[in-house]
Amino acid sequence: MDARGVGHLENEDGTQGKVVFVEGALPGEVVGFNTYKKKATWEVATMGALIKESSQRVAPKCEYFGVCGGCSMQHLEPNAQVAMKQRVLEDNLGHIGKVKPEMMMRPIYGPTWGYRYRARISVRNVHKKGTVLVGFHEKKSRYVANMETCEILPPHVSAMLMPLRGLIASLSIIEELPQIELAIGEGLTAMVLRIMAPLTSDDETKLKSFADQYKVQWWLQTKGPETAEPFYPEGDDLHYLLPEFGVKMPFKPTDFTQVNHHINRVLVARALRLLDAQKDERIADLFCGLGNFTLPIATLAAEVVGIEGSATLTERATENAKKNGLELKTSFSTRNLFEVTAEDFVALGKFDRFLVDPPRDGAMAVCKALIDLGQIAPHLKPKRIVYVSCSPSTLARDAGMLVNEGGYKLSLAGVVNMFPHTSHVESMAVFDLI
Repeated sequence: MDARGVGHLENEDGTQGKVVFVEGALPGEVVGFNTYKKKATWEVATMGALIKESSQRVAPKCEYFGVCGGCSMQHLEPNAQVAMKQRVLEDNLGHIGKVKPEMMMRPIYGPTWGYRYRARISVRNVHKKGTVLVGFHEKKSRYVANMETCEILPPHVSAMLMPLRGLIASLSIIEELPQIELAIGEGLTAMVLRIMAPLTSDDETKLKSFADQYKVQWWLQTKGPETAEPFYPEGDDLHYLLPEFGVKMPFKPTDFTQVNHHINRVLVARALRLLDAQKDERIADLFCGLGNFTLPIATLAAEVVGIEGSATLTERATENAKKNGLELKTSFSTRNLFEVTAEDFVALGKFDRFLVDPPRDGAMAVCKALIDLGQIAPHLKPKRIVYVSCSPSTLARDAGMLVNEGGYKLSLAGVVNMFPHTSHVESMAVFDLI
């Protein structure tokens, strides 16, 4: 992935030799290369001369492309990026899971610039350069890229990078401020300063002045994410909207939420259409987080049970349900879904459908429990599972379990381009009980 070219060296006898991965090269191109990592069966190289160019190559929009590690695919035409991600998904399903969907869904994609509404931005006071750097890390480096703008951040945040440099350079804690967490909601931009020393009164005055000028809300975080508290101005709350379902979702800037709000709206809408929950049905939303899927499902089904490993998140999800008037149709349970068993599902009772949205590790224990459920209580197995994935390899592994051992068929699969210009592949799959 990462839009690297893949080729083979030629052996002395003219046969195909070991694989070479060429960074910066695209499929179909003829390039020179410089190897920097060599193993017995493969090499990794950087691209040298571009001898024959791909028709899918485009000029990167960002002047820091190739130095900044935030993007790796700006040199590939956006539609070709989506097609490449779909091939990655299909290859993973076939090679890892030994499964093939009955039909590939149309990819979900949207704006390719200014889409990143969440980001962790590094801060470094670089004495040798006599400046403070604010931005993403350089490619394969712990150093912060010397970037003045960023094309994937919303324009108003990109325009703040240089003023942020000046602000931080003026603070007394310039050496004790390693990162800024960015979170954008409806009409509100929040920035969490990770501070390792207390602010002075002069620091506080400067932060307040910056907040007033650039319309941001400062939060301060002294230790872990749970210590983040609003500083200035107070009163406004972060939230995003799912207008198709009439849902307003409050969140804190350190919470996990999708970075791309436009794509999240489309993702939720498609997932719920595919789930096809009926008014008399009971639905389980596994790895529910703050209720991104749970609350919209509650507008369609009789009952939704959100299950999550964090008690803090299930408490917050319960609050969000109340704020949206959906508390009577939702309930939230805290349990470790990486250790869930068939007996746990028996105790939870009958669910007509599952929505599963796990982290990168996937949902292996859930799939194993469903396989075992087929032995002890087959009538409790959900008839449809909609699986939202941020890792095609773990989705493929879990799909293999559900299809080859669990009595399900893989009806649909498709990619979601949540992170344009990066190699990150988000996807969705639908499993139906045979």
